[in-house]
Amino acid sequence: MLHISHVLVRNIPPDPDESVSELVEHFFLVNHPDHYLRHQVVYDANKLADLVEKKKKMRNWLDYYQLKFERKSERPTTKTGWLGCFGSTVDAIDYCKEEIEKLGKEEVEEREKVMKDPKSIMPASFVSFRSRWGAAVCAQTQQTSNPTTWLTEWAPEPRDVYWNNLSIPFVSLTVRRLIVAVAFFFLNFFYVFPIALVQALANLEGIEKALPFLKPLIEIPSIKSVLQGFLPGIALKIFLIVLPTILMLMSQFEGLISHSSLERRTASKYFIFLFFNVFLGSVITGSALEQLKTYLHQSANDIPKTVGVAIPMKATFFITYVMVDGWSGVALEITRIRAFVIYHLKNWFLVKTEKDREEAMDPGSICFYWSEPRIQLYFLLGLVYAAVTPILLPFILVFFALAYVVYRHQIINVYNQRYESGAQFWPQVHLRIIVALIVSQLVLLGLLSTKGLEEATPALIVLPVLTIWFHKYCKNRFEPAFVRNPIQEAMKKDILERAREPNFDLKSYLADAYLHPVFKSDEVDKFYVADDPGAEEVIVATKRQSRRTTPVQSVQSKHDGSDRLLLPESVIER
Repeated sequence: MLHISHVLVRNIPPDPDESVSELVEHFFLVNHPDHYLRHQVVYDANKLADLVEKKKKMRNWLDYYQLKFERKSERPTTKTGWLGCFGSTVDAIDYCKEEIEKLGKEEVEEREKVMKDPKSIMPASFVSFRSRWGAAVCAQTQQTSNPTTWLTEWAPEPRDVYWNNLSIPFVSLTVRRLIVAVAFFFLNFFYVFPIALVQALANLEGIEKALPFLKPLIEIPSIKSVLQGFLPGIALKIFLIVLPTILMLMSQFEGLISHSSLERRTASKYFIFLFFNVFLGSVITGSALEQLKTYLHQSANDIPKTVGVAIPMKATFFITYVMVDGWSGVALEITRIRAFVIYHLKNWFLVKTEKDREEAMDPGSICFYWSEPRIQLYFLLGLVYAAVTPILLPFILVFFALAYVVYRHQIINVYNQRYESGAQFWPQVHLRIIVALIVSQLVLLGLLSTKGLEEATPALIVLPVLTIWFHKYCKNRFEPAFVRNPIQEAMKKDILERAREPNFDLKSYLADAYLHPVFKSDEVDKFYVADDPGAEEVIVATKRQSRRTTPVQSVQSKHDGSDRLLLPESVIER
């Protein structure tokens, strides 16, 4: 497993005397001389990555046409237009070779541009340290007197890095997050109306009005009972299928730099959406429009009573929803029918070579951003209905029992997890559990008020207060373990590691850990080494002295007349 000794530095201030790479190396050699090991600047290589991907696809097509030619002994042809469906007809093998050569030239030009153009180097860098202790000190402290520059944070592990967002300027991140927040608010608000429409059409009366010719079929007792029980849940499930994908795209636009943070942010959005639109909007009091009409014609004091009356009435809907969404979802997960169908669709339409077949057979990883919020919705339902309508609890318990067995098997034996986030999901999961507890307690207060037990309300108000206090206690006591690395623990691990592996070459081990995937080739490794001159020496390669990052003692150091800046003697002695 990769050593926890990496820090991501962002918002590096420009320096007229040094490039970003030289500036980073100089800054950390001066300010972290005992623990700094190496760094890797962040390049805006998104366009280069697109060219590499296009070239890879074109090579795949070339392999396919060559295999086809070997089987049939007849030169295959294709069209030069969109998806090979339009344009003039040409020899497929020659066309692919020409396109590969063309893309290769564009790739070389773009690669040279990324290497040489200062604008392609972002003001950010991955910095590696010799010890966990040094990385912990750097990641959890302020580097300069200006709190807006040299911002440090723990770097995600290399597999977890979402490279497309690393090239986004730091200043634009705040604007992007504001745009996403506003867009999510309107999405959450306006999604109520189509869900209400779908729920209305899912009722038998709505179907009979919209499609009167189906009325004789619907009135058959067996069909009517099935439709009444399962149709609303199925309609809601179908309407929510595309929502997680939309929320994931919003999180990507937000500028998060790791797959785990993308999934965590999307999971939070999805749970908020399920809570307000499924639980509160279209489930508790019927359609959103009916709910709005009811609330507008009553006082605020009567709202808890309305909610308390409506929740038991929706127990049947919840039972069918758990069966349709929960039980069937677990069954589909263990049988993997969806993956089976997708594989065969790819095999029929997309697979051209053995490499394509291997990629199509990849089981992928568990999608936390849509599976975890759904599980927490069922947990919320179980807590709410435990005291209101306990008949729902057996269905919830069966779901959790099946989900535990199935997902445990899938995670161990099927999925290929893309990254390790170090239990970063748990603080948010804990928060949503606390929210579910508070909601269940408030619903219980509303239910008791409908039963003429208003005297018990003051005594039960202490429940949400104690729950909030418990959350505050857990947050202060346990959350730092998820966001900080204690100095004492870091030192212990460093000592144990040096004792067990005294000759471990950490520098070569981390040589290309945070190098952009498009640069990981023999040719680019040479470039990477050339970009890190004097890595084994204590000499910082710079054009001249930096007036911003060099302390007074370094400014007074001697210059040897060459294009190199010698570090002060105190740094060299260390």
